[in-house]
Amino acid sequence: MKLDARDIAILRVLTAEGRITNADLAARVGLSASPCWERVRRLEKAGVIESYNARINLKKLGPSITVFVTVELSDHTAHAFRLFEAHVDEIPEVAACWALGGGLDYLMQVITRDIEAYQEVMDALLEAQVGLARYFTHVVTKPVKGPGGPPLDQLLG
Repeated sequence: MKLDARDIAILRVLTAEGRITNADLAARVGLSASPCWERVRRLEKAGVIESYNARINLKKLGPSITVFVTVELSDHTAHAFRLFEAHVDEIPEVAACWALGGGLDYLMQVITRDIEAYQEVMDALLEAQVGLARYFTHVVTKPVKGPGGPPLDQLLG
């Protein structure tokens, strides 16, 4: 999909402020409301905009721990990858999971109430016999930079 400067401006604003009104968005990107709405709809329909999400401050909700887990599978067949991915997709504590190249197979972001709950998730994953050979736990001690939007200016030029 070919994006112009206004499309990129819309994406930049929506990445930072997903709940902005269409009228405010239109004013920020220099369009009237109707053409702005049409562009947003076109970006949604093309799959460029996948969803709108809220960032939750977990500290306000109670204790939690974020753990990044690198995973190595025992088997490297397409079936083994599909089996692992389907199982991980069903674990609510796995907030995100990425397939990796270059050594380890996956990087998972796991969020639980405490380290004991994290270990329960990993024990259940091991017991599920979905090909997990070994894993390495990396506990987040403090956030330094949170998830933001993609660097549109650098990616699109």
